[in-house]
Amino acid sequence: MGDLAPHLHRRRCIQCAIALEARHAARHCHACLAGAPDFDATVVIADYGWPLDHLVTGLKFRAQLPLAVWLAGRLGNALAAAPGGLPDVLLPVPLSPARLRSRGYNQAWEIARRLARQLDIPAQANALHRVRDNPAQATLDRAERLTNLHGAFVVAEPARIAGRHVGVVDDVMTTGATLGEIATQLKRAGATRVTNVVALRTP
Repeated sequence: MGDLAPHLHRRRCIQCAIALEARHAARHCHACLAGAPDFDATVVIADYGWPLDHLVTGLKFRAQLPLAVWLAGRLGNALAAAPGGLPDVLLPVPLSPARLRSRGYNQAWEIARRLARQLDIPAQANALHRVRDNPAQATLDRAERLTNLHGAFVVAEPARIAGRHVGVVDDVMTTGATLGEIATQLKRAGATRVTNVVALRTP
């Protein structure tokens, strides 16, 4: 895959993982400083771009499930080196029932279960439910993305979340609207810390 070092070692906002310019002295980006989302941190492998984007699209749309092994391995290394400690439990971003039936698998779960095995921490496939089949986020502008997800996610058993550091696993983070809404629900259920664990971050 060539030299990935420039992609893998960028200085990032500790909360949303957006890449920071060299002259930006703070550890948070301007957006997180202005209005902090409910998640506490985000760990990523790299920005969404060539060549790593092909791994994600292969996993997500072409059922190339072995690619989840490579992504989980790199995410495990990044998470183990990140401040804040390892999560107590990993949860995949859920698909709606209709989308899960159509695709046949949840790419976030394929990453999460392998990551959990690597780090020896539990993963729960069904702790989060997506109860509404909203329009795909990729088809919406930023304002629409933020309103599209209200009420879309439910924590199945809050007692299993309360008092725990939760890692939320996904393949790509774009605006952070999905992960922000999930973090809100997890915090309401009593989670003490929410860390996004995402393969690639859209610049």
